[in-house]
Amino acid sequence: MIGKAPIKIFSCRSSRYLAERIVEEMGLSLGNSSLTEFSDGEFQPSFDESVRNCMVFIVQSTTPPSDNIMELLLMIDAAKRASAYKVIAVIPYYGYARQDRKDKPRVSIGAKLTADLLSAAGVDRIITMDLHADQIQGFFNFPVDHLFCSALFTEYIKGLGLSDITIAAPDMGGSKRANAYAGHLETELALCYKIRKKPNVIEEMSVIGEVSGRNVIIIDDMVDTAGTLAYAAKMLKDRGAASVRALATHPVLSGNAIEKIEASPLLELVVSDSIPLKAVSPKIKVLSIAGLFARTIEAVYSNKSISDSFVF
Repeated sequence: MIGKAPIKIFSCRSSRYLAERIVEEMGLSLGNSSLTEFSDGEFQPSFDESVRNCMVFIVQSTTPPSDNIMELLLMIDAAKRASAYKVIAVIPYYGYARQDRKDKPRVSIGAKLTADLLSAAGVDRIITMDLHADQIQGFFNFPVDHLFCSALFTEYIKGLGLSDITIAAPDMGGSKRANAYAGHLETELALCYKIRKKPNVIEEMSVIGEVSGRNVIIIDDMVDTAGTLAYAAKMLKDRGAASVRALATHPVLSGNAIEKIEASPLLELVVSDSIPLKAVSPKIKVLSIAGLFARTIEAVYSNKSISDSFVF
């Protein structure tokens, strides 16, 4: 290869809104691509411009339905077969990340299977954000740039101008994340401990830590059914919390999650735009991660360190 490979950024369908913001931040234009759909539901994406010897970045969160993962895989394969120099998948929300281990007999490890599919398609690198489990990075045999929304969230928390803040984890799995926020912001820490009988159904929850009279901010990587979030908010208010807010990177918000949030004691839920909101709510505020991903893509393209993108 002679000279520096040109950069081209493309998007699959579900993340086009975010890809457009990213290229706008970079002063670039989104690459031209199209998708042919067949009557049986099969589809075929294609690049409508040359990508030969280019560094190709493809933006797509792998949210349900599984067509979103398949579309990304097909785009990666198409780029490799069109002689792209490097193909980097920009996956703000990495789907199937909750299936990172065998937590009961005879189940798959979906996060590893997804990693294998991406590897088989020929991707050279992945840029993602707030994986449900940090160890998922080890499922890949190529570089994974794991970003965190803490850069945005900590600035937002500081901008609230609150005193007597307590950072809370909605479950024990989120204790490491909440502890990092509490340490960085020099605040108190509380942990919610929940017991489930089956997925998305809470049987019991308790709180470890003092929350009475405190402004509590719940930190999580995602909000799916919002059952845990609504339950925790009510319990924290019952324990005497002055206010309860929540910050979660990925707004999956399945089923009647938005209705649960609106009916809960939460003052607000702050999320990123890694996934498009299914509906607008006065309680939900969206912070854009486009700038963070734009800077990371520029650093990767220029072979520069991305450590400046991390707050902790």
